[in-house]
Amino acid sequence: MQTLKDAVIGQTVKVKRLHGEGAVKRRIMDMGITKGVDVYIRKVAPLGDPVEVTVRGYELSLRKADAEMIEIE
Repeated sequence: MQTLKDAVIGQTVKVKRLHGEGAVKRRIMDMGITKGVDVYIRKVAPLGDPVEVTVRGYELSLRKADAEMIEIE
């Protein structure tokens, strides 16, 4: 299983599945990250936290813990 945390800078990936429970999963979905959406990896901080991505035309920063919950293909 590959997650958003494993993606490389400059890569565009498709969200396959969201892991997590309740409020955490809902917060990720409210940010526009849903099954089937394309995510472009813009930057990754030196220690891997946060990850900057572009989703649905806007820029977003995700914590490493949240990025691990997003399964990609």
